[in-house]
Amino acid sequence: MTTEHHMRKPAIALVGFCLCVTLPVNADTRQAAESQSSNTVAIEQSATERIDSQTFRADQWGLDESEWQRYHSLLQGIRGSVSPATLSPLEVLGIHARSADERRRYAEQWAVMMRDDAERILAFQRAYDDAQRRLFPNGLLIDPGVAASTKPDPGLAGKFVWQSSDRVLFFTDTQCPTCDAVLERLVSQIKQFSGIDLYLIDVFAGEESRIRDWAASKQIDPQWVSEHKITLNIDAGALGKVSAHTGLQGQDLPVLILRRDDRLMPLPVSRF
Repeated sequence: MTTEHHMRKPAIALVGFCLCVTLPVNADTRQAAESQSSNTVAIEQSATERIDSQTFRADQWGLDESEWQRYHSLLQGIRGSVSPATLSPLEVLGIHARSADERRRYAEQWAVMMRDDAERILAFQRAYDDAQRRLFPNGLLIDPGVAASTKPDPGLAGKFVWQSSDRVLFFTDTQCPTCDAVLERLVSQIKQFSGIDLYLIDVFAGEESRIRDWAASKQIDPQWVSEHKITLNIDAGALGKVSAHTGLQGQDLPVLILRRDDRLMPLPVSRF
């Protein structure tokens, strides 16, 4: 065998070794590149979805992108610290309006949205009332038997403490300044109990627009109504049924009844 032939073997072995070493490295490089590309696509997709979501939410409030960004910027300051989380973007921008025209524009947008939402809520309330009458024709919202067995709760004689399941039946009319003042103080405590059922004794079937106008004038939060934290009702004789069994006949408005568990009991207006 020639000397030249002996020298070629190591060269071939060296090439084979280089291929064995290089191929795994190239495979790792491809995997890393594919992983990086996949991560980049995921990040871009997430960013796109976030932008689309923000654009959609801004459109829901009738705002453009710059207004939506300013709204979020304002929440980083005093507005986000002292105002409730339910404060709408229109209210935030209106409070921090940079001119009288801007303030008026946001106020008009908010007024239109509140009006439209109140109409939707009342339409559903009418459908709900119709369903109650149709499905439960003999049912009573307030059971006279339960009311008759109700006796004053000794616990109300001392310091009054709300229970989370408490509801207040609040009887009023559309022209009662004293009622309005009591209602405002009661609403300020609404997070401490289940809710308020408002009954307007001077509104009758077919006059639902009066309920809408009254609720709007009292700045009752539509979200509370939609969540049944506050309900708007026509009295339809409910006050008479309750008064006959709680000793409140002839009492001046507002009349407040506390519903605690299965008991109904007078709630003195003086507590508010």
